[in-house]
Amino acid sequence: MTGFLYPFLDAEERDQKSLLRDLAASARAKAAESAALRASTLEASAGLVATAATEMARRFAAGGRLFCFGNGGSSTDSATLAGLFAHPPLGTPQPAWSLTADQAILTALGNDVGFELVFARQLMARGDDRDIAVAMSTSGSSKDLMAAFREARKRGMFTIGFAGYDGGEFAASSDVDVCFVVRSQSVHRIQEAQALLGYELWAAVQENDASRQGVTP
Repeated sequence: MTGFLYPFLDAEERDQKSLLRDLAASARAKAAESAALRASTLEASAGLVATAATEMARRFAAGGRLFCFGNGGSSTDSATLAGLFAHPPLGTPQPAWSLTADQAILTALGNDVGFELVFARQLMARGDDRDIAVAMSTSGSSKDLMAAFREARKRGMFTIGFAGYDGGEFAASSDVDVCFVVRSQSVHRIQEAQALLGYELWAAVQENDASRQGVTP
């Protein structure tokens, strides 16, 4: 099960010191790969972060709300992002929710209308033209996320996608206003870089909000 990550564990060599050296070297290599990808992603996304943050700050100032969602590991990442905006370590809290937080709503919608609409139906019930929709994904092509973006577009919401690989359908869709693409083939590295991008986006929104209020961040 771990062979593709740690091929040396399946080797015939069973010398403990050698295995520990291989493990340490593997950990260092993965950390360096992750750091390099995060740095290059932040550099490539700087303009998009500024654009998205300006619009988000404008919408929050007008009474807008943030709705975050995703599948699997990306659902926890989107919940973390919503929590960062709603309960920041410093600065101004903003109204933000994770659409995966309520199990009753998710299971009811999945059972009654189908999993593809579990997020779209929530936006249909709650979203308006002041709000923001953020979907996090590694593929950028999940059907339920694309359905949510289509619904968000109908309602005039500002839409942001986080994707990996080549951006998938997020990058090509007119329903996505801003698409952050982490150009990697590794799910682990993609999600690590997306977490940092989410933090940078929050920080940029805080700076915009402080500037709007004439406060030094």
